[in-house]
Amino acid sequence: MTELKYSWFPGCSAGSTGIAYTQSAKYVADKIGLEMKEIDDWCCCGTSAARITDDDLMHALPARSLALSERQYPGLDIVAPCTGCYSALKGARHWARQSEENRRHVSELIDMDYAAEADVKSLLEIMVEPDVVDLTVSRLQKTLGGMKIACYYGCTQVRPAEVCNFDDVENPTSMERLLDACGAECVQWGFKTECCGASNHVVKPKAARKAVERIFRNAKACGAEAIVTSCPLCWLNLDMREQQINSEMGTDYHLPVYYFTELLAMAMGATPDEAGLGYHFEPAAQLAQDRIVADTKTEEVTR
Repeated sequence: MTELKYSWFPGCSAGSTGIAYTQSAKYVADKIGLEMKEIDDWCCCGTSAARITDDDLMHALPARSLALSERQYPGLDIVAPCTGCYSALKGARHWARQSEENRRHVSELIDMDYAAEADVKSLLEIMVEPDVVDLTVSRLQKTLGGMKIACYYGCTQVRPAEVCNFDDVENPTSMERLLDACGAECVQWGFKTECCGASNHVVKPKAARKAVERIFRNAKACGAEAIVTSCPLCWLNLDMREQQINSEMGTDYHLPVYYFTELLAMAMGATPDEAGLGYHFEPAAQLAQDRIVADTKTEEVTR
């Protein structure tokens, strides 16, 4: 098995809206021996704001952190847990590798050499490698107890295909394979890559809430009792809007929205607070505690 050692780009949400993801990811990483070295002096990746502002800014912001990583941790690929950060960093590397002219231009923009050699991976991408799945299962103290989960990837976890080259862009299944191996029962549903509204929840909130309502409606219709994601913005938009949607639209959705790392952390022995469940708007601890239980038939889970 390859050594699980990476450079780590935390992203701006790591200590704020995405703190539950950061906390649970670090718990899981410690359990499986995944070492992530934080890039010193990293900066905001620019995400969608830079993309609509200026092409040079869109490439330069993520490339600066990538170049710092190559200097500080030669030979290590970069892991970006946040899907927005992953998309920005992966896209900047892809663009720099398109031509020597591109690479030189972005190096001039950031005033340091950027070789664009180290790859960028999402945390989900690392965790679904077959040997890492086996390692994860071997560290479980409990199973996910047949929890019926709708795996939600969002728009940019696997898109565009020529940049991410990670999973099927219309019907990704890697998260399902990981969680099923840990004892969940992932449902088949049609909204796993639909947009949650992204930053439109700030500028066009009513329209964006309709996008979220459709996701909840489809997940519930397909038998899910929880939605699981790997994107801090998707998590925030779903988890924070659920009660408001119920109030405004007369619906009765009460589906907890988890990061996949929160469920893994709980199954590895974390308390709800250690796993980050205390940061949720929609109560999430009770369902996890009810479903994630010790199972003496561990050979069935590891099969």
